Amino acid sequence: MAKSVLIVDDSLYMRTLIKDALESGGYNVVGQAANGEEAIDLAFELQPDLITLDNILPDMIGTDILKVYQDEGLKSKVVMISAVGQESVVNEGLRLGARAYIVKPFTNDQLVEAVNKA
Repeated sequence: MAKSVLIVDDSLYMRTLIKDALESGGYNVVGQAANGEEAIDLAFELQPDLITLDNILPDMIGTDILKVYQDEGLKSKVVMISAVGQESVVNEGLRLGARAYIVKPFTNDQLVEAVNKA
Protein backbone atom coordinates (compact mmCIF):
# COMPACT_ATOMS: atom_id res chain seq x y z
CA MET A 1 0.00 0.00 0.00
CA ALA A 2 1.30 3.48 -0.90
CA LYS A 3 2.51 5.59 1.99
CA SER A 4 0.33 8.61 2.76
CA VAL A 5 1.84 12.09 2.63
CA LEU A 6 0.82 15.55 3.84
CA ILE A 7 2.53 18.40 1.95
CA VAL A 8 3.06 21.67 3.82
CA ASP A 9 4.22 24.70 1.81
CA ASP A 10 2.77 28.19 1.40
CA SER A 11 3.50 28.10 -2.35
CA LEU A 12 0.90 26.31 -4.48
CA TYR A 13 3.55 25.92 -7.18
CA MET A 14 5.93 24.17 -4.73
CA ARG A 15 3.13 21.96 -3.35
CA THR A 16 2.31 20.91 -6.92
CA LEU A 17 5.97 20.12 -7.70
CA ILE A 18 6.30 18.04 -4.52
CA LYS A 19 2.95 16.28 -5.13
CA ASP A 20 3.87 15.34 -8.71
CA ALA A 21 7.32 14.06 -7.68
CA LEU A 22 6.00 11.99 -4.78
CA GLU A 23 3.04 10.55 -6.69
CA SER A 24 5.36 9.48 -9.50
CA GLY A 25 7.49 7.86 -6.78
CA GLY A 26 4.52 5.81 -5.59
CA TYR A 27 3.29 7.93 -2.67
CA ASN A 28 -0.33 8.87 -1.95
CA VAL A 29 -0.77 12.59 -1.21
CA VAL A 30 -3.69 12.77 1.25
CA GLY A 31 -3.57 16.46 2.10
CA GLN A 32 -1.95 19.83 1.52
CA ALA A 33 -1.51 22.76 3.89
CA ALA A 34 -0.50 26.34 3.08
CA ASN A 35 0.21 27.51 6.64
CA GLY A 36 1.21 26.28 10.07
CA GLU A 37 -2.27 26.09 11.55
CA GLU A 38 -3.46 23.86 8.69
CA ALA A 39 -0.24 21.83 8.98
CA ILE A 40 -0.97 21.03 12.60
CA ASP A 41 -4.72 20.39 12.15
CA LEU A 42 -4.30 18.16 9.09
CA ALA A 43 -1.38 16.21 10.56
CA PHE A 44 -3.47 15.08 13.53
CA GLU A 45 -6.64 14.61 11.48
CA LEU A 46 -5.02 12.57 8.68
CA GLN A 47 -2.17 10.87 10.60
CA PRO A 48 -0.07 10.55 7.41
CA ASP A 49 2.96 8.28 7.21
CA LEU A 50 5.06 11.26 6.11
CA ILE A 51 4.92 15.05 6.14
CA THR A 52 6.97 17.34 3.90
CA LEU A 53 7.34 20.59 5.83
CA ASP A 54 8.45 23.99 4.56
CA ASN A 55 10.35 25.96 7.21
CA ILE A 56 9.04 29.42 6.31
CA LEU A 57 5.24 29.72 6.44
CA PRO A 58 3.11 32.88 6.72
CA ASP A 59 2.05 32.23 10.33
CA MET A 60 4.74 29.97 11.82
CA ILE A 61 8.15 28.52 11.18
CA GLY A 62 8.57 24.83 10.50
CA THR A 63 10.70 24.15 13.55
CA ASP A 64 7.87 25.45 15.77
CA ILE A 65 5.47 23.08 14.02
CA LEU A 66 7.95 20.24 14.58
CA LYS A 67 7.92 21.06 18.31
CA VAL A 68 4.12 20.73 18.37
CA TYR A 69 4.30 17.40 16.52
CA GLN A 70 6.91 16.16 18.98
CA ASP A 71 5.09 17.43 22.10
CA GLU A 72 1.81 15.87 20.97
CA GLY A 73 3.39 12.54 20.04
CA LEU A 74 2.62 12.59 16.31
CA LYS A 75 3.98 9.41 14.72
CA SER A 76 4.40 10.81 11.17
CA LYS A 77 7.91 11.08 9.79
CA VAL A 78 8.86 14.60 8.70
CA VAL A 79 11.12 15.72 5.85
CA MET A 80 11.82 19.45 5.90
CA ILE A 81 12.04 21.28 2.59
CA SER A 82 13.16 24.90 2.67
CA ALA A 83 15.06 27.63 0.86
CA VAL A 84 16.78 28.29 4.21
CA GLY A 85 19.88 26.13 4.25
CA GLN A 86 21.80 27.66 7.15
CA GLU A 87 23.53 24.94 9.14
CA SER A 88 21.99 26.08 12.44
CA VAL A 89 18.46 25.90 10.99
CA VAL A 90 19.10 22.50 9.38
CA ASN A 91 20.54 21.15 12.64
CA GLU A 92 17.59 22.46 14.67
CA GLY A 93 15.13 20.77 12.31
CA LEU A 94 17.00 17.47 12.57
CA ARG A 95 17.31 17.81 16.36
CA LEU A 96 13.54 18.29 16.59
CA GLY A 97 12.88 15.03 14.78
CA ALA A 98 12.98 15.73 11.05
CA ARG A 99 14.34 12.69 9.21
CA ALA A 100 15.91 14.79 6.44
CA TYR A 101 16.32 18.41 5.39
CA ILE A 102 16.21 19.28 1.69
CA VAL A 103 17.27 22.73 0.49
CA LYS A 104 15.36 24.31 -2.42
CA PRO A 105 15.81 24.08 -5.32
CA PHE A 106 15.94 20.29 -5.52
CA THR A 107 15.40 17.63 -8.15
CA ASN A 108 12.54 15.14 -8.10
CA ASP A 109 15.12 12.37 -7.60
CA GLN A 110 16.60 14.13 -4.55
CA LEU A 111 13.15 14.53 -3.04
CA VAL A 112 12.00 10.95 -3.63
CA GLU A 113 15.33 9.58 -2.38
CA ALA A 114 15.14 11.61 0.86
CA VAL A 115 11.52 10.57 1.43
CA ASN A 116 12.32 6.92 0.76
CA LYS A 117 15.12 7.05 3.35
CA ALA A 118 12.89 8.72 5.95
